[in-house]
Amino acid sequence: MSTKALILVGGGTRGTRFRPLSLDTPKVLFPVGGKPILSHAVDAVASLKDVKEVLLVGFYEDSVFSQFIADTNKQYPNLSIKYLREYKAMGTAGGLYHFRDVILKGNPSRFFVIHADVCCSFPLKEIEEFYEEKKAKYVILGTTVPASVANNFGAIVTDPETQRVIHYVEKPESHISNLINAGVYLFDQTIFDTIAAAKKVREEKAQDPSFVGEGDEDHLRLEQDILVQLPATDAFYAYETKDFWRQIKTAGSAVPANALYLQQAFQADPKQPGLQAPSANIVPPVYIDASAKVDSTAKLGPNVSIGPHAVIAAGARIKDSIVLDDVEVKHDAAVFHSILGRGCKIGSWARIEGSAIAPNDHSETLVKDGAKIQSVTILSSDVNVAEEVHVQNTIVLPHKDIKNDVVNEVIM
Repeated sequence: MSTKALILVGGGTRGTRFRPLSLDTPKVLFPVGGKPILSHAVDAVASLKDVKEVLLVGFYEDSVFSQFIADTNKQYPNLSIKYLREYKAMGTAGGLYHFRDVILKGNPSRFFVIHADVCCSFPLKEIEEFYEEKKAKYVILGTTVPASVANNFGAIVTDPETQRVIHYVEKPESHISNLINAGVYLFDQTIFDTIAAAKKVREEKAQDPSFVGEGDEDHLRLEQDILVQLPATDAFYAYETKDFWRQIKTAGSAVPANALYLQQAFQADPKQPGLQAPSANIVPPVYIDASAKVDSTAKLGPNVSIGPHAVIAAGARIKDSIVLDDVEVKHDAAVFHSILGRGCKIGSWARIEGSAIAPNDHSETLVKDGAKIQSVTILSSDVNVAEEVHVQNTIVLPHKDIKNDVVNEVIM
């Protein structure tokens, strides 16, 4: 049974909630857990023997993914990976329909559709087995979240005995279910019949002068326009994962996602390249790029990623943070619950800190004195923090010099 994999990567006009980190790196290429977000999904697909082709679908410039594709083709020579660029933002279903001939080339019996900004263990093999067991046409990955946040996602109602989906609502106004859409699907070719029917209805509505809605007839959303129709087919099932899951929507969400991926990697194989063995100054999981220089007296971890050519000086302390390329953290500086963008320089005895958020908490803001505040501190590229300066719960845009203490601010 031949299978393809499609990974939805979005585009430059999307992912604005990931700013300021997406100002110089597309969200799906931002490093989390020691490699680009997109790599985690590609690695999972590459482990499937029946998948020989991966199609990235989005509307970034072609050049954005050229290096990633070259590196991936080298890493997985038996896996073909290509980028399909939409000529405009067409929505998650519109893009699939636009490239249907490419997707159906070779007559695959089924194909995965994966949102690139999902952080999870990607149980793709289990989804395939579930799909075959249920003789399904469509399978959605589901996960259970607290009722307090369930309405922020697509709600799935299933038959508890068969796991067949009997109702689906995208971001309902009232609570329907704690089982939510986890952003991974396995479809057979008949999904294109459903998309074609939805497209026809949309085109007919657009001809009606009284119709009020998005004017683009080609723009179709998988979650709002297509999934809601699938329960009527009696062939739509939900596979529930009990493993970790979260979205990577905002810049701050990269920190808990980094923790989840590092913990997964360390549990699977603590001797993977880049992962550090426990010691007096290493609290696993910690990932350090081979080109980074870390003083033996610096203490790192848990949940820390250090990028290429970073320099961490004596006595520095880093915890629950992502440190990108060419960052310099000088002696005795402290970095907690933060992201340091490319080329940042942190002065000696400086303290960069956010507030702790649990990896399975689906919010990146805290409420303090009745107001929402940013939990993770984010320094964009080339930010310089002077010696002994304290930066807390703050976002700093690129190329700024921070010479005084700042708390709960956005530095433009």
